[in-house]
Amino acid sequence: MTQDSTTIGRLYGVGVGPGDPELLTLKALKAIQAAPVICVPQAVNRRESYALSIVKDYLKPKQEILRAPFPTDDAEGAAQVWREASGSVVERLRIGQDVAFLTEGDPMLFSTFSYVLAGVQELCPEAPIEIIPGVSSVMAAAASSGVPLATHGQRLAILPAAYGLDDLSKATSNFDTVVLMKVSPNIVKTLADLEELGLTGQSTYVRRVSTDREKVIKDVTSIKDEDLDYFSLLIVKGNPTGSKE
Repeated sequence: MTQDSTTIGRLYGVGVGPGDPELLTLKALKAIQAAPVICVPQAVNRRESYALSIVKDYLKPKQEILRAPFPTDDAEGAAQVWREASGSVVERLRIGQDVAFLTEGDPMLFSTFSYVLAGVQELCPEAPIEIIPGVSSVMAAAASSGVPLATHGQRLAILPAAYGLDDLSKATSNFDTVVLMKVSPNIVKTLADLEELGLTGQSTYVRRVSTDREKVIKDVTSIKDEDLDYFSLLIVKGNPTGSKE
């Protein structure tokens, strides 16, 4: 990884997994430890970047930590943050520094990295980019809960949690398994929709998968307020028509 000012640095999009530092891939670890600049997304309502907390024990003292504090409830404000973050990343790349942008899970699945990727490609199209996949919370939750996401010939949908009854009904009618991401803010309505669809008994709630705060709830009607967490998802086994076994 170069720091030669005559060349442009490389941007690494690094998936750091769902929370357990041991789920970091060897390739991700090498990229993180070699990059002089570490860029991390950080929600303004959180004291620390979750992605950074996963890898903190692997970092070196001289690495620069470049933070991108984004609002979670202001799309226009968040867009400005990603424009500024992209500009800051490009500044480092142009002086020959490699930058590792960390994101929990996988960088290409519901990830903030996509915004910085687009910004860097626009501002500095000549910059080399390497994307290192990570273990997504979807795969980790299936492993922890023992609920297979799909078997041969089955169909899987991964969706944002903000789905109403009509959309959820269509999804569970067309897919064998539906995963609803970051479901806690909409949990009351989602559980009501699942009950109306007769799917509460086919649903599994997973919170903070792979961490010491992980909780797997197979009886979703028993979910309590203390079980709710931003990093949560629901695995719903649907009733698709015409699915193959």
